[in-house]
Amino acid sequence: MADLARRLDEMEALIRKPSLRGSGGRANEVNYWIFDYPPEGELEVRERIRYLLEKNKRGTDGFKLAAFDLYDLMIDHLESRNFLKQCVAFEKKQGFARITQAVNRSMKINDPDSLIVHQIRKHTPEDAVVFLTGIGKCYPVLRSHKILNTLHQGFGAAPVVLFYPGVYDEQQLLLFGKIKDDNYYRAFRLVK
Repeated sequence: MADLARRLDEMEALIRKPSLRGSGGRANEVNYWIFDYPPEGELEVRERIRYLLEKNKRGTDGFKLAAFDLYDLMIDHLESRNFLKQCVAFEKKQGFARITQAVNRSMKINDPDSLIVHQIRKHTPEDAVVFLTGIGKCYPVLRSHKILNTLHQGFGAAPVVLFYPGVYDEQQLLLFGKIKDDNYYRAFRLVK
């Protein structure tokens, strides 16, 4: 995975540039980036993110990194409301599509102040870059287009990098390189 290592190096260099952290994004509306990678590179990407977070703690970068694992946010929410066990029973009775709707409703996923937006706002310091991970782990319950659209409505204080196990061509996403999502994204591909 030499190519992935090179792209991760380029990503690290790009997030260090003040121009990326200060840009207004596409058409000055959002500053969202997608770092797509082959799904088999998941462990390498996780390790690099862990390394960057540890390195950033030294305070010498001139900015902070704030990382949010979307799967962890979803599970923490369900556990805090004692819904996790109920979800299993509900899925058996009503089916997976209904549990997906129920989880999305519970997390207010379409609301500009959804649980995810609220957590990101609450835990993102000034002059930060936000890393979003775990999108592959929560598919199909949480979908990348819903996350990005909701963030667009309710969060614009910092650049956001969504780490995406699949392919992004600046128009559509293919999760795991196979599952097509026909939604439009207001995000740049971080490294080609």
